[in-house]
Amino acid sequence: MERISWDHYFMAQSYLLKTRSTCERLAVGAVIVRDKRMIAGGYNGSVSGGVHCIDEGCYVIDGHCVRTIHAEMNALLQCSKFGVATEGAEIYVTHFPCLHCTKAIIQAGIKAVYYSEDYRNHPYAEQLFENAGVKMIKVEHTIGNAEESLEKAQFVEALVKKLENTNVNEQEIVSLKNRAAELFPNPLQKTNER
Repeated sequence: MERISWDHYFMAQSYLLKTRSTCERLAVGAVIVRDKRMIAGGYNGSVSGGVHCIDEGCYVIDGHCVRTIHAEMNALLQCSKFGVATEGAEIYVTHFPCLHCTKAIIQAGIKAVYYSEDYRNHPYAEQLFENAGVKMIKVEHTIGNAEESLEKAQFVEALVKKLENTNVNEQEIVSLKNRAAELFPNPLQKTNER
């Protein structure tokens, strides 16, 4: 069995944290790492003890939810709250940081930003990172083990083929095939890449 890389391991942790998000617009998770050890994590949500967007909706002003604290900020603030140094650390974020988080990341002394998904990547944020010498590294994230995903895709494909040989409505089979393709994109391509 092949071990998961450190980058994929920490990115997976940020995706796990993302599941705690209370934001209805975009769930984001972030993990701060130093010397291959997680020192803090955060997800986007409301101020501690405050009303959550999932309960009362977003509080949007000028296109931004002002109730939400971003995942990166929550992780940085956790370090501040508990006296954990961030100088020279790295941050793994599910989505490319916004301008405000970019500035906070730079000020905190973070040396590298690993992100999985582009999200309104602002050219000025990229310029700020470059000027500060902060590396920006895109890490592809695949949930779970690739072999396990392929095995599941092949199992679903076999089930759909069996259904084709029964009296199941053809439209229903097409619908199942489409859903399987969404859940397991290009399973044959993954097989050929090995």
